[in-house]
Amino acid sequence: MQIHPLQDFLVLLALAVVAVALLRRAHLPPVLGYLLAGVLAGPHGLGWIHESAALELLAEIGVVFLLFTIGLEFSLPQFLAMRRTVVGLGGAQVVLGTAAGTGIALLYGVSWEGAVVVGGALALSSTAIVVKQLADQLELQSRHGRTAVGILLFQDLAVVPFLVLIPILAGNGAESMWWPILLALLKGVLALAVMFALGRYALRPLFREVTRTHSAELFTLTVLMVALAAAWITHELGLSLALGAFLAGLMLGETEFRHQIEADIRPFRDVLLGLFFITIGARLDIFQLPDIWPQVVALVGFLVLGKGLLVAALTRVAGNEAGVAVRTGMVLAQGGEFGFALLALAMKHELFDPATSQVVLTAVVVSMALTPFLVRYNGVVAKGLLHRSYLQRRTERQREVAEATHQLQDHIILCGYGRVGQNLAKFLRDEAQEYVALDLDPIRIRDARDAGERVFYGDATHRDLLEAAGLGRARALVVTFDEVNAALRILGRVRAEYPDLPILVRTRDDTYMEELSEAGATEVLPESLEASLMLATELLLTLGVPTGEVMRLLENARSSGYRQLRGLFTGAELDAGERAPAGGERLHTVLLPADAPSVGWRLAELGLEEQGVQVSAVRRGGIRGEEPTPDLELREGDALVLRGPSERLEWAEKRLLGG
Repeated sequence: MQIHPLQDFLVLLALAVVAVALLRRAHLPPVLGYLLAGVLAGPHGLGWIHESAALELLAEIGVVFLLFTIGLEFSLPQFLAMRRTVVGLGGAQVVLGTAAGTGIALLYGVSWEGAVVVGGALALSSTAIVVKQLADQLELQSRHGRTAVGILLFQDLAVVPFLVLIPILAGNGAESMWWPILLALLKGVLALAVMFALGRYALRPLFREVTRTHSAELFTLTVLMVALAAAWITHELGLSLALGAFLAGLMLGETEFRHQIEADIRPFRDVLLGLFFITIGARLDIFQLPDIWPQVVALVGFLVLGKGLLVAALTRVAGNEAGVAVRTGMVLAQGGEFGFALLALAMKHELFDPATSQVVLTAVVVSMALTPFLVRYNGVVAKGLLHRSYLQRRTERQREVAEATHQLQDHIILCGYGRVGQNLAKFLRDEAQEYVALDLDPIRIRDARDAGERVFYGDATHRDLLEAAGLGRARALVVTFDEVNAALRILGRVRAEYPDLPILVRTRDDTYMEELSEAGATEVLPESLEASLMLATELLLTLGVPTGEVMRLLENARSSGYRQLRGLFTGAELDAGERAPAGGERLHTVLLPADAPSVGWRLAELGLEEQGVQVSAVRRGGIRGEEPTPDLELREGDALVLRGPSERLEWAEKRLLGG
């Protein structure tokens, strides 16, 4: 019976739901669940999913969107500044890794043509897993994160020559080998020129025209079109789909639309990436494991230990610190998704037998399954192995900070020196207030230091570094970045020793206000709510409302914890870039008809407050009353404005209307 592709797609979606739910509960990366689901349900397992060109295309589009978002993360100047890492370090890793993998394959009796392909497949790492895990851990912009991404970019580029080389090896056409490779490189240069030209002269005007329509659907459609069109262009030039998507993301990362584009593309990327990992797991034949497990274990050891040590050594030789080298080596110690493309093409040209292919495939899948753990604990392992080195470097940084700040008194400590931190610093300088800033972006720190600003490299979540910055003498501490977990760590490590120190925390909205306040924040300042207050201030002043009255309204809003601003009518969709209200809380209006059972009752008798629902206002006869008293008796035609979580609002509506 012919299986419709939709059936396989539904099975994949069901498996993805189960995998993510189970792995999230176990606090493990979802990638592991995707791989395991693919192994169990694939054609070599339970046979629930089958090989399908449609599914393969969807999975490949997931990688396309991943590379597109990677490009958004990297600015063009930053990418050009990384050319030494991309070409030098990445090139050395691919060449030496391929040579080592080729030698191992030759030892197992693989022909030299097939051994070269095996070596190339083993030299590649998993861009999909590594980048996603680094992004989840907020390490994508760290030194080891940027180094790893630079190497991965060269690996993705190196896939092209290998794809050209495999048919040549199969045809024993060594005499004509260099011309196809040179042609592929020329195509790569052409692709770069085309994408840079389109990015400079077409993409920004295109998105400006789209945004003028104020249509979220059109904006999302344009993002999808640009990402897939860029992938198609490089594919038509004989290069990988992912390369074009990365270049398009790189171009759009320079525009003012970057953050909205990233928000729009993320749902598509995450769903299709999950399908991609399931299809990877489906390639594994678990019934062959009893016969090939010694070779698999040896190859996994080569990938995790050998490849990790090679990357670490090259990173160290390139001038990076030992800790950065170890962390980069751990992050890249696995096989990658593009290796499967090389193996599949080599099998098609019969460069080695299916048994060899299954050994390599199984080892790569196993190494990819280990990757989330290697990436998650790369810092712990590096600090354990290089404890003295890490301790010495941290001590040197603390000494540098302490020497530069030992004379400061009643100064401000800024945790983070991005846009918000720099704007605060400008106001402090205008008022002749001293400040110290800690940040993790070395380029930003270098530029700020060259300009004479007191900014230092350091992780503000470490209390000893804050102490070196004069925490005991500081007048206030400000968390300027929007990273809730880091802010909670800072609060937990500072508040216990300094209960009276004012600590101001910036957040994007009110989602984590209570959690941050309970952790010890003196003030939590949600950007979206403060923007509303600023607009209200300017509007009321424009309307002629006395300044004193406006200030009173602002003070009431802030002193109440923005209570009257924190519920909203969400409608069919939120505004661009806006998150759902805190805890799912929203506003909902219930109109009481004549036969409503609640007519004639007092608010206190309904028990709404006990169920987490507040009546924020009642409109009666065209007059709206805010904060009604509990003894208000409800009448026919009253409109009650309720605030609370969605599921509780549904209960409250039934309570008011019956049913």
